[in-house]
Amino acid sequence: MSDTAYPVMFIHGLWLHPSSWRPWMDMFARAGYRPIAPGWPGVPATVDEARNSSDAIADKGIDDVVAHYARFVAGMERKPILIGHSFGGMIAEKMLGENMAAAAVAIDAAQIKGVLPVPLSSLRVTLPVFRNPANRHRAVSLTKEQFRYAFGNALSEQESDELWLRWSIPAPGRPLFEAATANVSRHSPDAVDTGNQERGPLLLVMGGRDHTVPEAITKSTLKQYRHSSAVTDLVEFPDRGHTLTIDSGWQEVAEACLTWLDKHPWETGPAPTVHL
Repeated sequence: MSDTAYPVMFIHGLWLHPSSWRPWMDMFARAGYRPIAPGWPGVPATVDEARNSSDAIADKGIDDVVAHYARFVAGMERKPILIGHSFGGMIAEKMLGENMAAAAVAIDAAQIKGVLPVPLSSLRVTLPVFRNPANRHRAVSLTKEQFRYAFGNALSEQESDELWLRWSIPAPGRPLFEAATANVSRHSPDAVDTGNQERGPLLLVMGGRDHTVPEAITKSTLKQYRHSSAVTDLVEFPDRGHTLTIDSGWQEVAEACLTWLDKHPWETGPAPTVHL
């Protein structure tokens, strides 16, 4: 990998440590890209540190996370490709809509403003956060059983438990509260400029058995982009759940993303000036 390799920034979602992107980073580096995977603001370098530093992670909202990643973009010579999972996918969509990226891949991306379906499985996943309004300002962990329902329902119990033990960390509750009120908030941070005609291409990736972001949410998200002529594609993995970026089948998903990037031209110009 050379210094001239094109930058790819991976953005994790709630409850997973950024180091969970390591296999993807290795694959993208072999494919000639220059990958980085910064954590959300307050997330330390290791899983163990994150589990012991919930106060540092707490009370970070969507705007905080976008501003955090925008600082990385501001330090780059060229617009990066963004690849995000879950809330990281929503962040990638938002940044692409603001022309801060050359292209974006949003994998099982969290609900954006304008998406109306809220399936029962999604409500059950968020119950550990919403059961206490004070969690808006706290970081909340998932138990092994809660992780299995939210992430590992398409896996064996053993694999789900192993992933929980390896990658799961506390996550701020604030983004979930912001997303839940997005459609009744005039200036919600969960809003994405889906009508942007000038943005780079976007790939939505959907797991057909995902409890956290069921297919109804992803298909409704796709409809939000109907007024933009920019490339917006959808790829579905029917038998996969929310762990599709970290479980034993992650390579199939990563290869699909690489193939899609090879097929679509994206802007290779300099990184935009980011006003923070």
